[in-house]
Amino acid sequence: MTQPNTSDLEQTTLSEQALVDFLTRHPDFFERNPGLLIRLRIPHERGAQTVSLVERQVQALRDKNQQLEAKIREFVSIAQSNDALSDKIHKLACRLVGAHGAAQVLEALEASLREDFGASHWIMICLRSDVPELSRLMSRHLRLIDRSAGELKPFETFFESNKPRCGQIRDSQREYLFGNDASEIGSAALVPLGNGAEYGLLAIGSNETGRFQSSMSTDFLSRIGELVSAAVGAL
Repeated sequence: MTQPNTSDLEQTTLSEQALVDFLTRHPDFFERNPGLLIRLRIPHERGAQTVSLVERQVQALRDKNQQLEAKIREFVSIAQSNDALSDKIHKLACRLVGAHGAAQVLEALEASLREDFGASHWIMICLRSDVPELSRLMSRHLRLIDRSAGELKPFETFFESNKPRCGQIRDSQREYLFGNDASEIGSAALVPLGNGAEYGLLAIGSNETGRFQSSMSTDFLSRIGELVSAAVGAL
């Protein structure tokens, strides 16, 4: 068998490009030549047999339609999750608005995190030492501490960023926040309270390592932080 020389290959390439250019300039070519469209045969992408160009186009449109349907289902799922999340945040807002005094604020927060958000591990590290009532409410969910305390040194970077953080946290942070339950915490969310975390932080822990991930959006955590900050700041 003779091998095509370089000039033949270049000519073929140029001819193919010329054909591409022609069809690009005349998209109605096959409409004016329907017989040619039916006679064209190309390899089927899922097998050795050949199919007509029309059949190939139909299959391509069918595949694209399936991809679009999958994307739409994904968008619907995200929208439904966001709606559910908005409802939970709205419930938290209503609970906090109806709370009077530190005790009721903590009760509202505990009920919302447990019932609406399914959080079994959480604690608020509060820097408001000027509220006597808070000192009487110290529990596994509330800890009062001075901002200059050495125990807060592992959180300096977090306080400076003043942004919620999700995912894995350092051992020293996990042990300080969750104490005896630290070994059960697979992932956590840290939420600053107040401008520059002036009121402290809210920590939510999960037994699941994938529950809170560093790549996830923290918008809803910011909303929770703003609500809790407003309630704590009003005490």
